Amino acid sequence: MAELTGLADDRALLGRTSTAERVADILRSRIAEGYFPPGTRLSEDSIGGALGVSRNTLREAFRLLTHERLLEHQLNRGVFVRILSIEDVEDIYRTRRLVQCAVVRGLGRPPYAVDGPAAAVAEGREAAAEGDWKGVSTANIHFHRELVALAGSERTDELMRSVFAELRLAFHVVDDPRALHEPYLARNRRILEALEAGEGAEAERLLAAYLDDSRRRMVEVYGRRVADAEQTDG
Repeated sequence: MAELTGLADDRALLGRTSTAERVADILRSRIAEGYFPPGTRLSEDSIGGALGVSRNTLREAFRLLTHERLLEHQLNRGVFVRILSIEDVEDIYRTRRLVQCAVVRGLGRPPYAVDGPAAAVAEGREAAAEGDWKGVSTANIHFHRELVALAGSERTDELMRSVFAELRLAFHVVDDPRALHEPYLARNRRILEALEAGEGAEAERLLAAYLDDSRRRMVEVYGRRVADAEQTDG
């Protein structure tokens, strides 16, 4: 499999003190990038061989990612990349709204250190100019991750890292990434401009509306894709 060839290149990232956490980091990134799409069965032998790690280490990494809801173990079948339900997608957006709006609300008095969100907006603009809509999706996630990072909380960063990784599972099912992601480039910029102007309340208002609209759009698009897949399987 082509993705396993690429995965073997990640072996150098493990170093001499490889751990299940480092293996989980590599697999999390590969899942987020779409190398292992939702529904893919992960072979212990193939992945363990590609990374050069023991079966026990790989199983522990699988356990960690299962806890993050990126993988699921199916009895007598193995470990698979999760396929999200509509309820999962809605819950992800509820969590995003609660956490992200609270972060912006709690920023305090301006000026705000927005170098991270600004870099992500520029990244998204460059990807769009190149027609790289997967790159736009990645830049969009980076923007929202950098917004969360403004809180300066490692625990919040860790929580939302898992939420954003899980969201990417839904993105990989969508068949028209441009239509899904392009409209939010301008909205990211408007949120950034509000923060740059020191208008925290306006930034929160824009963010809340953004997430509500994104949730409705994502549920509509994802629900249609899941329904089509079920009809095909049937």
